[in-house]
Amino acid sequence: MKTATLPSLRVAPELRQSAESVLREGESLSSLMEQSLRGEVNRRRMQAEFIARGLASREESKHAGTCFTVEESLTRLDAVLARHKPGTP
Repeated sequence: MKTATLPSLRVAPELRQSAESVLREGESLSSLMEQSLRGEVNRRRMQAEFIARGLASREESKHAGTCFTVEESLTRLDAVLARHKPGTP
């Protein structure tokens, strides 16, 4: 696979120094930047998928008639918490 380049990145000298200060043995600034970019791309994909699943679930609940109001949800959560408080049988 042929590689591609990314645009140069201008940063404040302090940021560059901070980044260089956390490099591991044998690690380059370029490899740290690539790893960081890969991680951010992955986080954004996962976030988009999470939101899509949530929206789909909401629509499914609406069609199935199983939606709960915020108050109903909080009441149920309070009941769960009350059951699990220390000293509660």
